Amino acid sequence: MRTQLTALAAFILCAGLTAHAASPQDVPTLPPGVQIPDAARPGPDFDVERATDAYLALLPPAQRARSDAYFEGGYWINLWGTLYTIGACVLILAAGWSVRMRNVAEHRVRARWLRSMLYAVGFGLLLWLLTLPWTWYTDFFHEHQYGLSNLSFTGWIVDELKALLVNIIMLTIAVAAIYGILRRAGRSWVALATGFTFVFLLFIFFVTPVFIAPLFNDFKPLPAGEVRAAVLSLARANQIPTDHVEWFDASKQTTRVSANVSGMFGTTRVSLNDNLLDRTSLPEIKAVMGHEMGHYVLHHGLRHSVYLALAYGLGFLLIEYFYTVRFAGFRARLGIGDRADPAGLPLGVAILAGYLFLAQPLFNRIIYMGEAEADMFGINAAREPYGWATATMRLASYRKLDPGPVEEFLFYDHPSGRDRVRRAMIWLKENQQQLPPAVTAELAQASASR
Repeated sequence: MRTQLTALAAFILCAGLTAHAASPQDVPTLPPGVQIPDAARPGPDFDVERATDAYLALLPPAQRARSDAYFEGGYWINLWGTLYTIGACVLILAAGWSVRMRNVAEHRVRARWLRSMLYAVGFGLLLWLLTLPWTWYTDFFHEHQYGLSNLSFTGWIVDELKALLVNIIMLTIAVAAIYGILRRAGRSWVALATGFTFVFLLFIFFVTPVFIAPLFNDFKPLPAGEVRAAVLSLARANQIPTDHVEWFDASKQTTRVSANVSGMFGTTRVSLNDNLLDRTSLPEIKAVMGHEMGHYVLHHGLRHSVYLALAYGLGFLLIEYFYTVRFAGFRARLGIGDRADPAGLPLGVAILAGYLFLAQPLFNRIIYMGEAEADMFGINAAREPYGWATATMRLASYRKLDPGPVEEFLFYDHPSGRDRVRRAMIWLKENQQQLPPAVTAELAQASASR
């Protein structure tokens, strides 16, 4: 094992020295400010499809080709990432490392739940090391290749180590809980594990953005001004109980724009990243925040926790079948016991990884439904169709705008760019007399200058 880790360390060192050789080419993007193509201007002959096509035509062909290539490359990354994870788990099993880690845990501590936690620490660290080259490629090299990351290699590895610490803590708690269930519940562990997954997902949705995200970024109060006033007005109008609006320095890591509304029981806050503040206009910010507030008002964190937990429950059923029936002989040859033996964790993870890949359309549909609902909520709440359409085009720097129906069903967990712009144009067609005064004045000024 020492030889493999030495080779891995050499690879990481070389990767850090050579990563920036793949610097992105300069590709033109949308100019600053809200974009309003002629075909999208209101009028008696307004046509939704022509307006949508006009927006999609705003993206320079070079940028569109680049974003399509990036997004389509993600399909293969997902496949190879799954195979890589399964291969790493098989290696941990076949090399006898899993059994050794279990034996060490059994000799060091007497309490079973502590044995599970100690094993989880070893397994988490080993899996992280084995998958680090792939993580480097997907999260560092590939992101730099397409101009989506601002992190140096040092900054990236520091963030990875922070994430490792958080993940190890969460993994030890989850493993101790799951194996406690396995020891006591027998075959009925699937139902109890599904319930635990629901609680765990609630933690991810509601607690992580408030208490874990500050480990990776600095959050500061958003200064008084038109952006803060607009965000708080939207929050009050939609009965979001907070006056806590913050911005965070995501630009040190990525070029992407993002925001969220998170928290519960008095911790609710609105967060905008500095890319959104610096690279978009007020109508775009309002449109994006309307979408994020839609997630909060429509209780998507709770709903997604229920649906995703049930989807994971199907995976647990497959683990029960394959682990206890199909791989019984394989386990016996490796010295791994029944379902309550922690040494079998890599086998369970490999089965779950395969299930998650095959069930990707199911998980995508769960998220997609919430995103589509938040889109419509945001358009109605912010009443900024041009802001939403322009923001959508900016997101096209890393999202394919116009997929085919099968491609969208299989791989998209958000509505496509075309679909999002079209929704905004449908709203505009039916609400031409209700545009914000600033937009009406801008349109009138543009018409007068012709």
